[in-house]
Amino acid sequence: MSQNQLQSGNSNIPVSEVYLSLVVKADKKFSKIRELPYYQRTRYDTYFYKVFKVYTQLWKFQQENREKLVEAGLKRWEIGEIASRIGQLYFGQYMRTSEANYLSESYIFYEAILTREYFKDGLHQDVNLASKQLRFIARFLTVCLVLNRREMVYQLVNQLKMWLDECKRTFQETDFKEWKLVIQEIVKFLKADTAFMNLRPLRYSVILDHHPDCLPNVLDAKRKLRLRDALLCSYHPHEVKYSELTLDTFRMLQSLEWEPSGSFYQANTAPSSGTGSSASQNGASGTSRVNQDITDPTLPPNPRKAILFRPSVTHFLAVLGTVSEELPSDGILLIYLSASGNNMHAMSSPTRAGSSIGYTESIVRGFQFHSINPDPPSTYPITAGCDSADCLYIGPHGPGGGMNCIYPSDLLPFTRRPLFLIIDSENSKAFKAVSGAEKGEPAAILLSPASSLPLPAVESSRQPSGSMFTSFLTAPLQSFILLLGFTGSDIEKDLYSTAEKLLQSSLNKLGSLLAAADNLDPVWAQILTDSFLRRLLLRFIFCRAVLSLYSPSLDKIEFVPECMPCLPEAMSPTSSTCQTVVLKLANLFGVTNRFAFSEGTVVADD
Repeated sequence: MSQNQLQSGNSNIPVSEVYLSLVVKADKKFSKIRELPYYQRTRYDTYFYKVFKVYTQLWKFQQENREKLVEAGLKRWEIGEIASRIGQLYFGQYMRTSEANYLSESYIFYEAILTREYFKDGLHQDVNLASKQLRFIARFLTVCLVLNRREMVYQLVNQLKMWLDECKRTFQETDFKEWKLVIQEIVKFLKADTAFMNLRPLRYSVILDHHPDCLPNVLDAKRKLRLRDALLCSYHPHEVKYSELTLDTFRMLQSLEWEPSGSFYQANTAPSSGTGSSASQNGASGTSRVNQDITDPTLPPNPRKAILFRPSVTHFLAVLGTVSEELPSDGILLIYLSASGNNMHAMSSPTRAGSSIGYTESIVRGFQFHSINPDPPSTYPITAGCDSADCLYIGPHGPGGGMNCIYPSDLLPFTRRPLFLIIDSENSKAFKAVSGAEKGEPAAILLSPASSLPLPAVESSRQPSGSMFTSFLTAPLQSFILLLGFTGSDIEKDLYSTAEKLLQSSLNKLGSLLAAADNLDPVWAQILTDSFLRRLLLRFIFCRAVLSLYSPSLDKIEFVPECMPCLPEAMSPTSSTCQTVVLKLANLFGVTNRFAFSEGTVVADD
């Protein structure tokens, strides 16, 4: 129904009543869609468009009848609530589809709320309205983090601190302890995810990386698979996170998307095409906008991603089963599991050691990451039902022993479809058992070291910057620099730029050699034509070479990652090819003495 039809059909009904009926209708549809899962391919797209259509009508109706509605008692915070719901709808659809346009639209609406200060008046009037303002900021923070709008992130953190102080002064009888924990969590997250770690986009940039059309031809590829879906799950006691987004999954999420860059990423204030154009045009006109149409038509769509935060094992397997069942015929599914295999570690923080679990999640969860009724934190005795030598804990240890354990055998039923498996855990080697036991499709497997080298002056390898292995897969040069004990302030911009070009050139050469290898396993050959998987594999080869040649981890297999099936000998850390890559980079930073290179390894002229 068009807006004119809506108005003419209700010509005898007061504007305020038409508005209220639209609000009730929109609320009902919103309540339903927020409970729908994110991981089922296109199943709920039609319902999303129906919900969005209602909110588009509501938004336009309040705009065209603003004066009458204000006279009838419409408050600015009510307008902000509508805009916030639309922002949440867009973000939810981004989580379902991984389409960058939806993320951009969500940012636009949230930014409009901020600049127009829709919730400001309620900040001093009612504690519930004050909470709406704080929740809006918390949600906007997540959108800005994922969109990598760091300047806005820092602005929002400061705004959140300021508004929280005002709330404490105004509503002295209210305990805002949970919001203090939210602030602590985001500050800790930003301290770990530094500007240095983001000097280069974590997303795949066709300016910095090979365009998909320019990837070398793979000689022995009998078929070409494309990364269509990814399931990302991380659980570690005391891990750095914001809301339900852990630092490791945050980095992996970005590394599996295209970076909005190049000629198609331009400042553009024209309304976007499609379902959201009318609402966006009316909802955010006059604001400082990111470009709405940020999808390069020459690139494939982003792989869909299901991000699971502390799921039960049954829920994890249910999601995995659904995604696997819906995988297109030319698709491959990436499973990323970052979790502890030590049951004492899994027991150590059922209450998350002061983290805002139970607070931040409930505050921000309105259209965020998918966590279906995770088991409530409790302190259970350790029971003999789960052998910690061959499983990963994706939640606190509970009664029944293996209720929160993922075993290699749990994944075998899903090897009927192509899998690319990344295991980041001290128990990663247990998942070697998957290789050779598949039910139809041999899996490509990357396994982290059993032990991580502690970064200089840092007590734990997971503090403050997450997993070293995941860091190498998503930000290899920064990880190399941090491993050597340097910090971002130690490295001049020109030196970093030179090192980045050198590493990228070296990895591209490795990729060409790998594609031309006559003894390349078909498991690897079939994924080398996918930009994301190719980049992950090449970074794994670099990571393995660095850790194998690094003096503190030399000849210590527990510090070296592995892959299944084996790669050609030319890609091994002892090969002259890989040693030269590391030597060139080490020579650039003046640290060749920290590595053990074979005699005769020299920096060859390009």
